[in-house]
Amino acid sequence: MTSSQSVLVQGTGGVSLFGLQIGKALGAQVFVTSSSDEKLERTKALGANAGINYTRTPDWEKEVLRLTENRGVDQILEVVGGKNLAQSIAAIKPGGQIAVIGFLESLSSELPFLPLIVKQIVIRGIVTGPRRAFEEMNLLLEKLQIRPIIDAVYPFADAPAAYEHLYRGAFGKIVIRVRD
Repeated sequence: MTSSQSVLVQGTGGVSLFGLQIGKALGAQVFVTSSSDEKLERTKALGANAGINYTRTPDWEKEVLRLTENRGVDQILEVVGGKNLAQSIAAIKPGGQIAVIGFLESLSSELPFLPLIVKQIVIRGIVTGPRRAFEEMNLLLEKLQIRPIIDAVYPFADAPAAYEHLYRGAFGKIVIRVRD
């Protein structure tokens, strides 16, 4: 990834914020979507180039295209699924890659095939990888001095409250401390 490349991360959960941090550390332009202006401001403090409130801008893919002078972004971390995936296809540049790592909206999606084929987009499902990849990722995180963004830490006895916080929407990771 270089400064001539761009990434779109969706939301402000732990995976998306890692994407933001890694993208910035590698020199990319990073765009973030969220329904919260306050969270978008916090992503700018982490280096995001721009934030798009998808509640006020439901056609967020058009804003991504405007921000990239109609080029689209090189990479998208797709965490929503459903109809959002079609918006990601519209926002990606020709030859770009969409990493599907979540499905907050729906487990299925209707895809527009023409832009998928014409743009020669790569859509890749991401799940837990092999240990070697995990170790390589951790080495890179250490080299780039990237630390996870922790929204809140709950004691084990308050685990139900931690999950409630997660379902309300976190800014980064929610941690449940197993022991003191």
